[in-house]
Amino acid sequence: MPRAAVAGSLDAAIRDAVRPIIDRLSKAVARSMEQAIALRVKAQVASSVRTKRGPGARRRRSTPKKELTRWVADRRARRVPTFVIELTGLDTKKKIVAKFGPDSVFEKGKAAPQSRAAAAEKASESRHPAPVKARPPIVRKAAAAGK
Repeated sequence: MPRAAVAGSLDAAIRDAVRPIIDRLSKAVARSMEQAIALRVKAQVASSVRTKRGPGARRRRSTPKKELTRWVADRRARRVPTFVIELTGLDTKKKIVAKFGPDSVFEKGKAAPQSRAAAAEKASESRHPAPVKARPPIVRKAAAAGK
């Protein structure tokens, strides 16, 4: 039986040597698990809580999309609506302004405004030419005194 006593004392010696290592290791693992769980909980709470805005800051809401029925070819105009493209056959604002003039107004369901050429022609027709009067000759004093 001396062998069993040696084996028992050997197991006890190994257990006594390994126990502090296992205790330190289990404490370190438990600590790292706590930190990982705390970080995860903190991240979930931060993502679920709304962020506070400064005083006077409002949440910007997008305007609901509504159908465009009137378009003016002015400086602020960005894109040409499809109803204007269908009405004129022109696809860029630059071409539309060249043909119809700046600040021309297009309305859905109505005829296109007059082009520049048609407007100029109509304006020239509507003007009555002023009667031509002959003017008397201009007599200058210096020229008249030299005679």
